[in-house]
Amino acid sequence: MTPAQFRKLALSLPEATEVGHMGHPDFRVGGKIFATLGYPDKDCGMVKLPPLEQVLFVEAEPEVFRPVKGGWGKRGATTVFLRAAKKAVLQKALVAAWKNVAPKRLAEEFDL
Repeated sequence: MTPAQFRKLALSLPEATEVGHMGHPDFRVGGKIFATLGYPDKDCGMVKLPPLEQVLFVEAEPEVFRPVKGGWGKRGATTVFLRAAKKAVLQKALVAAWKNVAPKRLAEEFDL
């Protein structure tokens, strides 16, 4: 997975937008961040998962996903190692992250 592919997948979600934040791009829906690129380095991304889903993704694909260190990780912030990520797995994680913060009416309207 490349950063460009991550970006394309994130922006394919309904009403997703890209905004710069703290020196790297982030992806939002309804003004809330669901994913970022380039943090902690250019080879990584981050998805903001519900904590239970984070556990499932990390257990299923430990070479792709790891909780962010500290409190953010405990709340679901999950590092994505882009080189190890396959499209299908990353898309599932991005959809879960998108649904985690999307306005309820939008999440219910779209069957992703």
